[in-house]
Amino acid sequence: MKKFSLSSAPLIFLSAGVACVTAAWAAPAWAFTPFTVRNIEIRGLEHIAPGTVYNYLPIHIGEQVDDQKAQQAIKDLYSTGFFKDVTIARSDNNLLVIVQERPIISSIKMTGIKAFSKSEVNGTLKGVGLVDRHIFNHSILDQVIHGLQEQYEGMGYYNARIHARVEKLPRNRVAIHIDAKEGEQATIKQVTIVGNHAFSESRLRGLFSIGAPDAFSFFTKNDRYSREKLMKGLEKLHNFYLDRGYLNFDVESTQVQVTPDRRFVYITVNVHEGNLYHIQSVGLTGNLIVPRPELEKLVEIKPGEVFSRAKINDTNSAIADKLGNLGYAFANTTPVPKVNEKTHEVALNFEVDPGRKVYIRRIEITGNDKSRDYVVRRQFRQMEGALYDGSLIRRSKMRLQQTGFYDKIETKTVPVPGHPDQLDLDVHVHERPTGSFSIGVGYSNAQGVLFNGSISQNNFMGTGNALSFSANVGGLGTAYNLSFTDPYFTPDGISLGVNLYRNDTNLSTLMVAPYQEIDYGATVTLGIPVMQYVYDYMSLGFSNTNINLTSGSPQIYTDYVNRFGNTATAVTVGNDLTYDSRNSPIFPTKGVYGTLSLRAAVPPAKLRWYKAEVKGEYYHPITSWLTGGLSGRYGFINGYGGLSVPFFNNFYLGGPTTLPGYQTYALGPQIGGYPVGGTRELLFNANLYFPLPGLADNNNFRMSVFLASGWVYGVNSNTNGSIYNYSNNYFPNLSEMRTTAGVGFMWISPMGPLRLSLAVPLDKKPGDLTQPLQFTVGNNF
Repeated sequence: MKKFSLSSAPLIFLSAGVACVTAAWAAPAWAFTPFTVRNIEIRGLEHIAPGTVYNYLPIHIGEQVDDQKAQQAIKDLYSTGFFKDVTIARSDNNLLVIVQERPIISSIKMTGIKAFSKSEVNGTLKGVGLVDRHIFNHSILDQVIHGLQEQYEGMGYYNARIHARVEKLPRNRVAIHIDAKEGEQATIKQVTIVGNHAFSESRLRGLFSIGAPDAFSFFTKNDRYSREKLMKGLEKLHNFYLDRGYLNFDVESTQVQVTPDRRFVYITVNVHEGNLYHIQSVGLTGNLIVPRPELEKLVEIKPGEVFSRAKINDTNSAIADKLGNLGYAFANTTPVPKVNEKTHEVALNFEVDPGRKVYIRRIEITGNDKSRDYVVRRQFRQMEGALYDGSLIRRSKMRLQQTGFYDKIETKTVPVPGHPDQLDLDVHVHERPTGSFSIGVGYSNAQGVLFNGSISQNNFMGTGNALSFSANVGGLGTAYNLSFTDPYFTPDGISLGVNLYRNDTNLSTLMVAPYQEIDYGATVTLGIPVMQYVYDYMSLGFSNTNINLTSGSPQIYTDYVNRFGNTATAVTVGNDLTYDSRNSPIFPTKGVYGTLSLRAAVPPAKLRWYKAEVKGEYYHPITSWLTGGLSGRYGFINGYGGLSVPFFNNFYLGGPTTLPGYQTYALGPQIGGYPVGGTRELLFNANLYFPLPGLADNNNFRMSVFLASGWVYGVNSNTNGSIYNYSNNYFPNLSEMRTTAGVGFMWISPMGPLRLSLAVPLDKKPGDLTQPLQFTVGNNF
């Protein structure tokens, strides 16, 4: 094939640079004489493969080329973004494609960016193609810098300055340097709401997570301006009014004024409340496959009540859930309001469309890279081939969440082609790390400095079994624990757990009657699912306890050791019946938890006692951010067969987890000036839980206001402690109860739970040991 060069033959050129098309000499201007392409030659490539150019070139060998096709070829190649100049030339019947490549990005370096994480910025750059070894386009870099500047301003960094520098390198490469000088984030001086009459300005300001500085601003940063948080606050404001009957509420304008030095922000929100609307009537129409009375019970909003969009949405969801539980996966309820502007009333009608019944053909599970398929599948209560049941799917998701193996569980129904009455259920799980190795240091008022270390795997080799070992060292002594649990020891869900432990405890570090205890043993537990939310746990255990008394130990302890010796063994049998419908085991906002625990020491071991304890917790959401909680527990322990209760099995009360404001274990009967615990225990708690101001969306923090009352009893003695006996009274003298009130704070920190309480005893008596401020960091034992 004959080759042509620029110097050997006349050429006709069409080229495209940034925005132009030019014609060259030796041919009529701006035009090609049509010709049939015999050969195509590409010149100017450095990094891009010739095949890439051929792929985008709309001209092939053997085709006829005219001026229009040549210009289209230039346009197509230039629009790829790979080239900053494209030229089409003709030499006889040969087509020359001459390109000038854009440079390749060699590296991208960023300095000074702190407001955004490195992964966020890299993700943005990757999304627009600013990545190492990619084609560099300066206009895209300009857009990125402009976008970053806007994002900084949206976060209140009005003094932020972003500078980009492009360094040319050999072989048509560039290095990009992005430097940010963020400055200080603007502080909100004032938030003003104008036009409100029905609600106070302070109440409306409480809907915003940003505002003027307050006592928590140093921690929550709620006084720092953010456009995103402002928009969320405006949305909450709009919903607040719609849920309280103001249908025509509108945010007319929002002004964000920045001071000349760009350090402070004043926010003004102008609102129009409109009139208050009430519900005139409520109707149900459509295909009511469920008896009308059953659906009417699900209607949250009633005639005469104030209009509430939240109650309307709750009604929609309740009816859809009811029908979904019966197999109508696509049930839809549409609220149709008729507004009377004169009387300010709304006639509301819910149109019900159940759709058709569907069945689940197959359940597909993805995302379980570590967990074996059966570990996910065994938690499902929705069966393949069965009628669709929304309640079973929701219950299945909750069971998966309770395993602790997954951050998020997503379910999606997929229609089966050609089968309108069938669905596939796609389940995608996002796995979280289930193994951990930790060494930590903490502190508590009761125990002083705590050292703890643990190694655990809650999903051992993807089987769902749990294996762990922990060690704790603190002021009270040391504790070691080795445990293994198979939650599905049988296919029916009966669990098997084995626990080995050793505890060395020195109570002389507390203000209770001093003694030292070395306790080791093992427990085997079978857990049986009885019904939804109900489990029964049966246990068999062995323990050996060695008691070492001190010179300060009371006579009650000395007499027990003299009679029974300082070593005691026990074989224990137990049963725990548990009900748990809480929506979270850590910070619940709804649900009930209750347990009845029975345990006894039986022959042939040395000890003889039986113990019963009942606990209950109830949580109920009061508002979207406020939760009420009630809890209580009662327990007793008795000896039998002529033997008394071992004093080291007594109940103790006091401290941040039982009765804050009183020293740990310091409440109850005293002998010789020392608290000795009791054989009876009674405790009540009432709490109001709420998020830390400014951190409503953070699930690791919670505050509370509480009132607690309790007592331990069942040991009687005279004033000098020389005479004592165990009481058979099952209920205390209420005048002996101790009550405390205060505020609490809890944080799930990387070192373990942090608890802090500030409490005031309301009925302190002589001899009570109080401690208003108490806190614990790290894992207690």
